[in-house]
Amino acid sequence: MSPIGTKIKEIRLKKGMSQEELATESQVSLRTIQRIENNENEPRGKTMQLICETLAINIEELLDYGKQEDRQFLGFFHLSIILGIIFGVGGILIPLILWMTKKDKIIGLQRIGARTLNFQIWWLILMVIIPTIGFVIIFNQGMIGIKGMTSIMLIPVVMMIINAVLAIIFAVFNFRGKQITYPSIIPMIK
Repeated sequence: MSPIGTKIKEIRLKKGMSQEELATESQVSLRTIQRIENNENEPRGKTMQLICETLAINIEELLDYGKQEDRQFLGFFHLSIILGIIFGVGGILIPLILWMTKKDKIIGLQRIGARTLNFQIWWLILMVIIPTIGFVIIFNQGMIGIKGMTSIMLIPVVMMIINAVLAIIFAVFNFRGKQITYPSIIPMIK
């Protein structure tokens, strides 16, 4: 049986609700609530949604039951981005491997990992596109020279430094228990 029922019962009791109140407010039968809390049945679909709305919780909170909180792992997950500076695509591959192996075991990693990977993919694309556009502009303008080439070559270096600083900042926040991560640009990984 699923421990989701146990989690529902714990949350209901913390909110000071009886089974009858939960049943009435969620429009789910009392017998169904009793079966769920005794782990005889697992709530699905609409029933799960109604119970979660009544208890003012996200469905993910129930589904995360059994996951462990691991601040260190979340911090190291962010620091793994720095490997991208050293190994190029390692800033995507290593976090991807860490995310795929641990996302079902660590609270918050599903969201943090997806947002981080989406950001890193778009960041890598920009690190290629921006200098390419710069080179095209310089060649079209006929301004080929040391200054122009140096300026364009510095763009990816500056972007790598910014990426490393962001990774360190987010790692520190996660070590302290605040699950802060990159902004969601255009989600490719969910």
